[in-house]
Amino acid sequence: GAGISTESGIPDFRSPGGVWSQNRTVYFDEFLESAAARNEYWRQKALMHREFAAAEPNIGHCTLAGWEQRGLIRGVITQNIDGLHQLAGNERVWELHGTAREVECLDCHWRDRVDAYVDDYFRHKAAPACPQCGGRLKHATISFGQALPADVLQQAWDCAAEADLMLAIGSSLVVTPAADLPRVAVAHGAKLVVLNRDATPLDSAARFRLSGSCGETLARIDAAMGPK
Repeated sequence: GAGISTESGIPDFRSPGGVWSQNRTVYFDEFLESAAARNEYWRQKALMHREFAAAEPNIGHCTLAGWEQRGLIRGVITQNIDGLHQLAGNERVWELHGTAREVECLDCHWRDRVDAYVDDYFRHKAAPACPQCGGRLKHATISFGQALPADVLQQAWDCAAEADLMLAIGSSLVVTPAADLPRVAVAHGAKLVVLNRDATPLDSAARFRLSGSCGETLARIDAAMGPK
């Protein structure tokens, strides 16, 4: 969840004073139908891109990457769109809400890295068009009213069902369907560990409930596990 990325300087979207409280929400159907809505969407995303581009993985991201490389975890299911898990070295990452590091054409499904199109927006102050077909170009993230990628969600669901241990890190565990995944894991016999600064609806189902910094806590767990 967002709690691990805020420690890298990524702003929280949902909290009071977060990104969504400071900007008008552009719904997916608006984006499809209105050039003005697409311009507003790109204005917001272009400004946010500066923070995403400057962010680096923190000790929490790096600890999880190390655990995957050592075969201790199968991978990471994330609601975050910043790509920091991959930058840290995780290879198996299921991004439920997509990635802000790429763009996708909604008409021909062509994809590319995002940076050049943010630069294009700042030059022209208008939503860039797909260079392949001239179609509607959007960050490869999930907007309000847009369906989650069914294949990624199914893979995450299968991973949760097959887990013997699930760590829920930095998430309020209230936004579905992501919040359903720990329930799936527990229903199939997995142990659940919740690490979050604030209480969550699944605290009572957790074998362990940890509070504090995601990065510092994961690093302490890693150190307690002994030599690599």
